[in-house]
Amino acid sequence: MKKHLTFKQKILVAGTLFGMFFGAGNLIFPVHLGQLAGRNVLPAMIGFIITAVGIPIMGVAAIGNTHSDGLQQLSNKVGKGYGYVFSCLLYLTIGPGFAIPRCATTSFTVGVAPMLGAGASESIALLIFSVIFFAIVLILSLHPGEITVWIGKVITPIFLVFLAILVVTALINPSASVSAVEPAAGYQTGALSLGFIEGYGTMDAIAGLAFGIVVIDIIRSMGVTDDSDVAKDVLSSGLLTSIPMIVIYVTTILMGTQSRGLFETSENIALAQISGHYLGRAGSLVLAVTITCACLKTAIGLVTSCSDAFSRMFPKGLSYRAWAVIFTVFSFLISNFGLSKIISYSLPLLLFLYPLAITLILLALFGNLFHHDRAVYVSVTAFTCIAALFDLAKALPANLKTTLHLDGAVGLAEKILPFFDISLGWVLPAFVGLVLGLIIHFAKKQKVA
Repeated sequence: MKKHLTFKQKILVAGTLFGMFFGAGNLIFPVHLGQLAGRNVLPAMIGFIITAVGIPIMGVAAIGNTHSDGLQQLSNKVGKGYGYVFSCLLYLTIGPGFAIPRCATTSFTVGVAPMLGAGASESIALLIFSVIFFAIVLILSLHPGEITVWIGKVITPIFLVFLAILVVTALINPSASVSAVEPAAGYQTGALSLGFIEGYGTMDAIAGLAFGIVVIDIIRSMGVTDDSDVAKDVLSSGLLTSIPMIVIYVTTILMGTQSRGLFETSENIALAQISGHYLGRAGSLVLAVTITCACLKTAIGLVTSCSDAFSRMFPKGLSYRAWAVIFTVFSFLISNFGLSKIISYSLPLLLFLYPLAITLILLALFGNLFHHDRAVYVSVTAFTCIAALFDLAKALPANLKTTLHLDGAVGLAEKILPFFDISLGWVLPAFVGLVLGLIIHFAKKQKVA
């Protein structure tokens, strides 16, 4: 007998998925985007929502649609070796390498640091805060079966209440009209593409591939066993998740634009400035609770996903609990380097991983059209990977780029790759790879016939 989730269960799954998605970058990047976009906020908003909502939900759906047992099995469609390398690289990026440490440093920098006294040592305060933060993360991550309770029923509602207080207060008391705010350089003509790239910073497209298996496990634990039914419930839960995400992005981006009547653009402290202005001393507390809840739930989801993935990829190795401890401790160490360093070092790797993740998601969703032929996966991935390496090289720090003698390669890419100047130089190569892969597929099909 087939079984589907009830609407109440779908809401709970959607709340859990939303909680795992919506973390550090989901608050600081949209506000900053709004400040930069000015009166061109609408196209920037559309570009941002595509990469910060649309593609992540498609990533979760891709895992369910292909009946894959996680990211590794999905990426194995390119090749077994590629599946291991890509999965490890992706999980380490959204895990202990960048995203999990960023959860703690964002909570501290945006929510806690503004409340410190003039004589307080910020480095010592960050150390103490991160110890407490990761202790909570580890305790809750060691009990993955309770993730829907803690994230879906407890932390997410608290986060939404406090965020609503801040956003509603700011929007009903705007300091500037959106039409009066001058766009920053680049956003005067390229707001859509810049918003698209800004969405990379949330890391949600690659996180969607990682969270897919967690959502599938939750749905199966609720009694849905048929793969087709699981896939449908994954998609419907993902669509429900997208609704609050879009609402929050639209309102926080507008809040950022309207704040330009009071403040200059600021990537890391814009939220603190806005909450302090509208809510005074209470604003600091509201923001601290909001940002900490947002980042805490995402960190729990990421530790859970990464630990589960590595215990599956290496079944003869460490246990889930051992991986959870290792990833939590490593994330704690990285977090104490500070938010700005984490963001700056993550950008080159994101510009490399995102194109590979986007093409893999699209191939998985539309793979039935070419029977998921490995030739198509390999062709698209190979062409995309080569082009994405140039994007990675371009985003490296100038001194490192010079040391590695990459300036010439970047200059060549600027001449031959369309859209390379807006970090979308992979689009045309990916399309060429798709055409070549389809030619090979249909040639093989005709030969068999």
